[in-house]
Amino acid sequence: VQLVESGGGLAQPGGSLRLSCAASGIIISLNVVGWYRQVPGKERERVATITTGDSTNYADSVKGRFTISRDNAKNTVYLQMNNLKPEDTAVYYCNAETQGYWGKGTLVIVSS
Repeated sequence: VQLVESGGGLAQPGGSLRLSCAASGIIISLNVVGWYRQVPGKERERVATITTGDSTNYADSVKGRFTISRDNAKNTVYLQMNNLKPEDTAVYYCNAETQGYWGKGTLVIVSS
């Protein structure tokens, strides 16, 4: 089983990035999937989740700026991040919560 995050990098404040979480060995549509982020020295924070019925939920800090979505044909979950802020800088992880698998993360840096 693998969850592989990609799409991280450097973005300017106000910019956008789209993160991908590609799954293999599991069927992503059968899982609640969450995107989390972590800054060194802080607790891992849940950013967004999408249920098997495609209901979504967001942390207050990203509501209105981030969008989680799923492409079942590609077995992939996305996190579209718009209007990025420096405080969004973190390592972002995806988690297939139902089956308990984590990816290794992708680093997002928001800086001018």
